[in-house]
Amino acid sequence: MSRSMERAFARRTLLAGAAAVGAGTVWAGAGQAVAGGGKGPVKQAAVSAEVARVERKLVGLRRDLHRHPEAPGREQRTAAVVARQSRAAGLAVTTGLGGHGVVGVLRGSRPGRTVAYRADMDAVPPADIVGTGPAPAHVCGHDVHTAVGIGIAQVLARLRQHLSGTAVFLFQPAEETLSGARALIDAGVLERFGIEEIHALHCGPFPVGHFAVTPGYGMPGQDKAEVLLSGPDAGDAARRLAAEIGGLATVAVPQTPAELERLVADAQMPDGPLARFVAVRSTAREATVRVSYRCWPQERYVQVREDIRRAATPYAGAEVRFPADPFPAMVCPERDARLLADHLRRTLGRNTVTELHSAFPPFSGEDFALYLDHIPGTFSFLGVRAPGAPVTSSYPHYPDFSPDERAIGIGVRAMAGWIAGRTHRSPRPPGRAGA
Repeated sequence: MSRSMERAFARRTLLAGAAAVGAGTVWAGAGQAVAGGGKGPVKQAAVSAEVARVERKLVGLRRDLHRHPEAPGREQRTAAVVARQSRAAGLAVTTGLGGHGVVGVLRGSRPGRTVAYRADMDAVPPADIVGTGPAPAHVCGHDVHTAVGIGIAQVLARLRQHLSGTAVFLFQPAEETLSGARALIDAGVLERFGIEEIHALHCGPFPVGHFAVTPGYGMPGQDKAEVLLSGPDAGDAARRLAAEIGGLATVAVPQTPAELERLVADAQMPDGPLARFVAVRSTAREATVRVSYRCWPQERYVQVREDIRRAATPYAGAEVRFPADPFPAMVCPERDARLLADHLRRTLGRNTVTELHSAFPPFSGEDFALYLDHIPGTFSFLGVRAPGAPVTSSYPHYPDFSPDERAIGIGVRAMAGWIAGRTHRSPRPPGRAGA
């Protein structure tokens, strides 16, 4: 493992323990009657009232985006819609960042902290849809994520006179290829807008109205290997080796809805079968074995690489290559996630929050990890499963993915209140990070 990877691990462990002006002229004053006086953060009752005003249009926005899916790196139309909606809400908007990235900035009328909310905009490429598909499609919920992000911006803009600090909205391209976050970071968005922490939601297979938080967990990273064989029987040897490397897996891709249900349940089980795992895809083509795998915890990559080398050793002339450092896992700071869980319970009810005890899901990654290598934040799952609907209707990348649209308003209500509270400047308890 390289020194850069070791530094990333150290930085993430530290975080786990531990600007443009938006005028708001279009929406200013709309929420004054219910926002409440005083110098405290925006009241949740005010947020809920404003959500009721915009919820129907947000559902319409999601449906429009759903009808026009755009592949990673090609989000021209989506970015234009987002920029137009953000400007209409009174945000200061910058476009063309990291490709088609859009950043909207809303500065409150009072001093405070600068907090970001990230929403990804791209659709799933055909090859990444379960069973493959004919064209890119919004089967990961990024259309929902974008609508929620716009909704939070609209609601907070309407309450701007009672908002402390600055809310920055990152509408990110190319999440599906794990390249959009890096592009925005390389474009300097964290420094340019003075972002102190960042938050995001992702659609998940939990009942609508519920959330799943990830204290100390998140989503796995990814590593890749290539083994080159030689000799007259190299093709047969490659097939045998691919099977042996595949045997390193401790968790298999679900083949039935029942197995998928079991996977969701396992992620909520303390010290369950997903507390430590290796998920492997190993294929042979002629004399080459290609391996892609994910594991948890991410330090386990060291051992898995050794296991791959050991498996290849008996094969004459085997050459093992690891093209790059593993893509990092997303590990959410524990304290911030628990604070978010408390906020969600106060806002939506005591029984609306599930705590995950593993990286979830084990077969896909999330480039939100790269933001968390720099600043603290939270990443949680927004329940989008309609009552009585099959699990595949709410599990990302399945072709029948069809989220319950009531989740949009719920997500806006929860996260607008959370962001407003995080931008509000309050004393940080001594010795406690992430507040």
